Amino acid sequence: MVASSVSSAAVSCTLEEMLESKEKEMYQQQWVQNAPHPPCFFREVFENVRDTILPPSNSKNVWSTLVVNDNQQPLYKRALVLLTEIFPILASLRGYNAHKFKFDLMAGITVASLAIPQCVGFATLAQLSPEYGLCKLHITSYRIFYKCFSFGIIRFGFLVDYLSHATIVGFLAAAAVGIGAYQFIVLLGINKFTNKSDLISVIKIFWTSLFKDRSQWHPYSFTLGFSFLCFILFARFMGRRNKKLFWLPTIAPLLSVIVSSIVAYTVNSHQINVKDYKVDVLGEIKGGSLNPISLLHLNLSDNFLAPLIKTGLTVAVISLTETIAVGRSFASIRGYNLDPNKEMISLGLTNIVGSFTSCYVASGSLSRTALNYSSGAETTVSSIVMALTVLISLKFLTRLLYYTPKAILAAIIISIVPGLIDIQKAYQIWKVDKLDFLACAAAFFGVLFASVEMGLAIAVTISFAKLILVSIQPGITVLGRLPGTDGFGDIEQYPMGLSIPGLLILSPKSSFLSFANATLVRERIERWVNDGHVEEGEGGSNLKFIILDSSGLTNIDTAGIASLEELNKNLTSHGVKLVIANPRWQVIHKLRVGDFVSKIGGRVFVSVGEAVDACLGLGAAKMANTV
Repeated sequence: MVASSVSSAAVSCTLEEMLESKEKEMYQQQWVQNAPHPPCFFREVFENVRDTILPPSNSKNVWSTLVVNDNQQPLYKRALVLLTEIFPILASLRGYNAHKFKFDLMAGITVASLAIPQCVGFATLAQLSPEYGLCKLHITSYRIFYKCFSFGIIRFGFLVDYLSHATIVGFLAAAAVGIGAYQFIVLLGINKFTNKSDLISVIKIFWTSLFKDRSQWHPYSFTLGFSFLCFILFARFMGRRNKKLFWLPTIAPLLSVIVSSIVAYTVNSHQINVKDYKVDVLGEIKGGSLNPISLLHLNLSDNFLAPLIKTGLTVAVISLTETIAVGRSFASIRGYNLDPNKEMISLGLTNIVGSFTSCYVASGSLSRTALNYSSGAETTVSSIVMALTVLISLKFLTRLLYYTPKAILAAIIISIVPGLIDIQKAYQIWKVDKLDFLACAAAFFGVLFASVEMGLAIAVTISFAKLILVSIQPGITVLGRLPGTDGFGDIEQYPMGLSIPGLLILSPKSSFLSFANATLVRERIERWVNDGHVEEGEGGSNLKFIILDSSGLTNIDTAGIASLEELNKNLTSHGVKLVIANPRWQVIHKLRVGDFVSKIGGRVFVSVGEAVDACLGLGAAKMANTV
């Protein structure tokens, strides 16, 4: 009697557990199948744009202070808060003191000593008079940088992220090689120039001037420029070897300009005509004041509009790309976040104001930013000191630059080229992602042998093509249970993964099951059944269930649903049932609306583990009766 009562109790306990298990399965299935409707496509687009464009929640309060008077503050204080948000330099001045100013003063003067010869060199690179480089922006970019400023205001800085890191690496390397090759011609004293930026055009000038017409180059200029190029590179090498000599590479460009000017004056002093100078020099530089106001000279007629948009947009994209790339590099070192929107505002506003006086294009500088950092700058006040130093030089020191050799300016620019070519980073990109390296190579060769626009366009196209291919690739992963855990993993990545008799767990590699890959996904799944990739039992194939882990699928279209319906039909003819596990919100909604859930008997589960438990034991018997 005792044994009989114990047995009855055990059977009763087992039945209760079975009922609880069934109720649990049904309850959890309702979680998936009866989920609320997801937001529509247009609502998702609107919310994504809103979250991207609008400032964060704490910044919203800053912008609303001009309208909402929560703290009963005066209007000027609310305006000051808004200006602080737009111009971060105002925030850095709050706790400013003499100690910080000492470091900013030294850093500003140090950077100016490098900036003055660099600015003059970049102006000559653009075939402009040297004084334009000391002022900094060409008038044709006015309207584009005004788009740049507006995009920063409405928080369109996220557009910069569409230029991949690999594209930036390739672009900077190509720009460095192109600039270096062009400046090598200047180093030789060759006075022929071209408006084309490709390497082939530069090589043609070099070949024609050096070998066909040897009188076109200046041996004295080359000797002087090459000598000081070696000196600058040696000074940079010593500065890296010994941190106490950090000032040596800083002062080397300015020292080279001073000494080479003295040498050029000595060599050319006996020549009366400028054309007979043995060392090619800058000559007279208009100084003593800022450039005249050029606002009234803006020409926005139809004849200039197309070239204006093409040139200005290219310059704006390149300047912004370089500025963001440089800023992010040093932001990670200093431990602060870089806001692309503020970079857009500052870059656009700087160039808009500069365009009123025909200044040269202003953008972020890798060499000067690094020098500013190594010089111990505390705040952006160091940039103000640097700007004032350059302004004083423009006012009083331009006459001293008359005998500055052009070859020296070319040597200064060439010395910067190695820092822009990051071979190690390119090799790392190759090891990590071959398609990323393809974009990097496209940017490099496109910019170098075609044009900046073509190189960037090809690289961006490859980057987007890679994104599309990755999101719709038709690959299928076979999952197995990881020993000692409740998790499941790819059996190729985890060879120790255990297969479960009667079950085949598959996971699509794509994130979007669409018309582009749905048929291929279906065919690959059917191939596992038709080609005998599953173990055979005494009565034939022992495969009873195929569990499709859809956790990686973020969306599905009508072609994807139709493909799943055909898959389910073909599997059913082979005695195999299809099970869906862990569908995302959009996916389960479309499967439910498309009546696919009912066609598979409601076999949709929260997770792969729940689906496996339901397919085994009592759950398998229950599911067999649902069809």
